[in-house]
Amino acid sequence: MVDVDLSMVNWARAQFALTAMYHWIFVPLTLGLSFLCAFFESIYVRTGKKEWLSITKFWMTLFGINFAIGVATGIILEFEFGTNWSNYSWIVGDIFGAPLAIEGIFAFFLEATFFAVMFFGWNRVSKKFHLFSTWMVAIGSNLSAVWILVANGWMQNPVGMIFNPETARFEMNNFFEVVFNPVAVSKFTHTSSSGFLMASLFVLTISCWYLIKGKHIEMAKKSIVVASVFGLLSSCYVAFTGDESAYEVAQKQPMKLAAIEGLYKGETKAPIVAAGILNPKKQAGDNKDPFIVKVEIPYLLSLLANRSLNSFVPGIDDLVYGNETHGIEGVESKIIKGKKALNDLTLFRQARKEKNSQVAEQALINFKENQDYMGYGYLNKPEDAVPPIATPYYAFHIMVALGSFFPILFAIFLFYALKNSLTQKKWLLPIGLISGFLGFLAQQSGWVVAEVGRQPWAINGLLPVQVATTNLATRNVQITFFMFLGLFTLLLMAEIKIMLKQISIGPEGGSLK
Repeated sequence: MVDVDLSMVNWARAQFALTAMYHWIFVPLTLGLSFLCAFFESIYVRTGKKEWLSITKFWMTLFGINFAIGVATGIILEFEFGTNWSNYSWIVGDIFGAPLAIEGIFAFFLEATFFAVMFFGWNRVSKKFHLFSTWMVAIGSNLSAVWILVANGWMQNPVGMIFNPETARFEMNNFFEVVFNPVAVSKFTHTSSSGFLMASLFVLTISCWYLIKGKHIEMAKKSIVVASVFGLLSSCYVAFTGDESAYEVAQKQPMKLAAIEGLYKGETKAPIVAAGILNPKKQAGDNKDPFIVKVEIPYLLSLLANRSLNSFVPGIDDLVYGNETHGIEGVESKIIKGKKALNDLTLFRQARKEKNSQVAEQALINFKENQDYMGYGYLNKPEDAVPPIATPYYAFHIMVALGSFFPILFAIFLFYALKNSLTQKKWLLPIGLISGFLGFLAQQSGWVVAEVGRQPWAINGLLPVQVATTNLATRNVQITFFMFLGLFTLLLMAEIKIMLKQISIGPEGGSLK
């Protein structure tokens, strides 16, 4: 076993979560607002009306503010892999580093090249070339997300690689298998479409504020129409991609699915929990009821997980302790195999060092028999394979509830906007005003589901989090945690202040030239 300071591991986790959650405030808005800017400018180029030019420049200014601060937090996030997670970077760097490098070389440079034209090219290039540049920024922003989510998808479902016992590292052997990993594909489609939805809510919020204040009314109405159409379409796509994402989770990460549903005992024709309160005293393996109260929809979890109403969905107890009837191996058996694999790997490397080829050859044969369970060898007991249940469970249900509400909201706003009666609907505008906050809440909840739900793994089934860290003193990580907390808070306050100032100026006072 590796001697690990669990206090340091938890602080490293907290620091990475802090950075990721701050970064995730900006990313979805960048993904969606870039396309909304392209839509607004396309309308301007097609109609030639100056009001659409003013609208385009206004939303483009807010996009630029958000983009700049998002880049700052993203750079820090990537550096943390080298500072706090050096073992992770060493073990899987050959695979994980490739999509990050492509993101920097290809997508970021495409985005940055046209970014300058988009912001400073007004009256310097033709309308059509400027519009082309705006579309390229939108495409580039989302291409950046592709490669980031390919990397994250590989953490959730490691494919396209082999383990090299000579170096004790995972190495890529099929680039296309990594890129077209079904988990990565579903993560990108769901994340990007939720970003489109988030940006639509952002536009809705600011436009509702203008209508409440009686300022820039025509601009606000036009913005609401475009945002509502885009948001409504995005909401429908989010539901579709969310279903596909959940299916991939069920197939590749059944423990995460069981956690987000609070499912302990596997069921055939399993119902989905629409709403419920977990029993905080419930533990894996006991006979306590998992819920204090719950509302279920029959058969739906089996349909979501396996595309069959009559299928069996394993619960936490099945995955931890095994279920012979359904051919599910328990974690205790995997731990035994994993420890044997680690011992054989150590013996192989030692024999190679001592140039004992006969011992090395046999150790390698023995290692390969159990190498798929290597990560489990770092666990102490079967229950260590269970993520914290309450956090992903409640985060998932918050995300789903809000995701079900948003298309209704967009449809109502679009209906009244087309009837030109938004200003008379005093009850509706305050709901639109807080919709942006609700969007951010849904985004953060989705991130929590994805990352907390795969615990205790840094690489699902292969590398536990506590083995992936850097050997640092806890105090050092604590110091940088609070430094980043202060820095990110200042950056967020700066963005809010700058945005509020720009919003108070309004579209007529846009600063883009």
